[in-house]
Formats: sequence, structure tokens, C-alpha cells
Amino acid sequence: MIDFAETSDLGGSMSADPQQEPLHPAERPLRRFLLGNRAWLGTLGVFVTMMAIFIAANPRVFSNWGLYASVLTTLPVALFLTAPLVYIVTAGEIDLSFPATMGFASWVFALVVQAGFDPFLAIVAAIVVGMALGLLVGSLVVYANLSSLVATLGMNFMLRGLILIVTQSKSIALVTLGQTWAYKLFSSQIYGVPAQILWGLAFVAFCALLYNRHRFGVQVHVVGDNPDSAREMGVDVNRVRVKAFVFMGLGAALAGVFSTMINFTWWPTSGDGYLLPVLASVFVGGTPTWGGIGTVVGGAIGALIVSFIQTGVVGAGLSGFYVQFFNGLIIILSLLGHRWNQSRYR
Repeated sequence: MIDFAETSDLGGSMSADPQQEPLHPAERPLRRFLLGNRAWLGTLGVFVTMMAIFIAANPRVFSNWGLYASVLTTLPVALFLTAPLVYIVTAGEIDLSFPATMGFASWVFALVVQAGFDPFLAIVAAIVVGMALGLLVGSLVVYANLSSLVATLGMNFMLRGLILIVTQSKSIALVTLGQTWAYKLFSSQIYGVPAQILWGLAFVAFCALLYNRHRFGVQVHVVGDNPDSAREMGVDVNRVRVKAFVFMGLGAALAGVFSTMINFTWWPTSGDGYLLPVLASVFVGGTPTWGGIGTVVGGAIGALIVSFIQTGVVGAGLSGFYVQFFNGLIIILSLLGHRWNQSRYR
């Protein structure tokens, strides 16, 4: 005789548990992943579409690794600036002083190397200066209760002016930097791939984990979403906001160091050209302006998009006059896509 109870136990797939309810669509792993990461996935879709158009326009140029190596050489500088800026915007603030902070910290790096000290010591000095400037900027915004837009813009002009006054707009050439271990570790090539892109990606991964998994990242979200509620929860709102600016100073210092290593030269205008591209990268990446939410990975993909636009436009056979047009077009289309999508991931 067949024991039907035993058969049911052994062949669980043959009979469903009447008390077990089917998973809600939002609880399915793949759907949950898509819903939770739709901001940066949308940005990735924009990048893939853009590159497909460029490749179709000129397959010969875009099959050459040299083009991609050129972009990957300078992309890490933008990554070091974009990832921390996501924290600032998520906290409900804005920082327009990071180009001058980058220039000032890299100036310190160049001076220490020029004086004959080890470049590793120069890197530490640049990081300390960058974080100190971030602390100064954050204190002005938070404790002096100044508008972050106006205060950071003023600091950008003031720091850049100080650099030009002291240096008389003279650059610093670091001809021996390429022979140091610091250069070989941070700015050489590994099987044809620029080493700095690996450090840039590692920094983005660290920022993403800190943003999504660490208490500091959670506090940044809460402060940007509702500062009053954050205070009631016991979060030191002012301290969190200042720490976000200090972190921005760290990223700006690293960007300045890598920029100097790439060029073997420090320029008084170092960092000036990154203001608008980095801001565009953050917003194209899916971090809205109102605070409380954002995406570090999306910001990194946004930096990749902005970095490839100029190279892609010229490589596709168009003149450089089209670069600004496509910059604006990609930014507007990305923002429209995020605007349509924002109610779903807000």
C-alpha cells in the first residue's frame, strides 16, 4: 500500500503548501534589484545607447583600444570628485569650491615633492590640506549658517585667487616624479590599462559601500531628507553635514594628486575645468537636487558619460563645435528620464 502522506513529503514539488502564499512581485530578487537600482541602471542605459551610436558612426575609430585608454587615464580624476559630491547633494547642500580645493591640495603635493621629500609624504600632506579646507568650508556653511551655494562659490574664488597671487601663475614641473614608487603604484600601466582607473574604481566602490551600508551614509540620507526628524532620532545634523564637506575635501585632494601625476606638472588653474562636468555627472547619474536620495554608482557612470562625449563626438567625425550641443542634449535627456522615473524610486 502506498503511503500518500509520505509521498507528499518526499515530493514537495508535487503538492503546494496551502498556507504558503506566492511571493509579491516586489519581493522577487531580480525585480527587487531592478527597483532598488533603477536610478543608476537608467544612467547605464544612456551610456550604452550613446556608445552604440558612436560606434555605429565610426566603427574603425571606436575599435581602437588607444581611444579608451586615453579616456581611462583622466577619468579617475572625475571619479574622485563625483563620488563625494553625491554625499554633499544627498545631504541637501552643494559645493562649488572643490575645483579650488583640488588645486590647492595638489599645489601642496607639488611643493613637497619639489622640496625633495618622498611623494608618499606629499600625498599625505595633500590629503590633510584637502580635508582641512573641507572642514573650513563646511564650518562656514553649517556653523556660520551661510548658503552653501554662495559660500562655496566665494571660497572657490578666494582660494584660486590666493594660489595665483602666491605663485604669480607659474607652474611647477615635477620631472623626477615618474621615477618614484608612488608614480609606479598609482599612475603607471598594468597590461595596457592605466593603473589610476583601478584606484578610481576602488574609491567609487568604497564610497558606494559607505553610502549604502555604513551608518554615516544612512545619516547623510536622513539629514538630506528631513533634518528635523534626524535630530529627533538623535543624529547630530551639523556634524554630519560638516563631515560630508570634509569627505569632499578628501576626494578633491586625491583628484589633485592624480591629476599632477598624470601630467608631471602642477598648474595654477588645476581643477578649474572640472566644475561643470562633475556637477553634470552627479545629476546625470540620478542624484536629484532636493536631497535625501542619490546614487554613487550612477554618479560614476555619469562621469563616464561626460568623459566620453567629447572623445565620442570627435571620433564620430563631427567637429568640436558639436561637443557643447551634445553635452547639453545628453544632460537634458538624462534628467528627463530620471524625472519620469523619480516617483518610482523616491
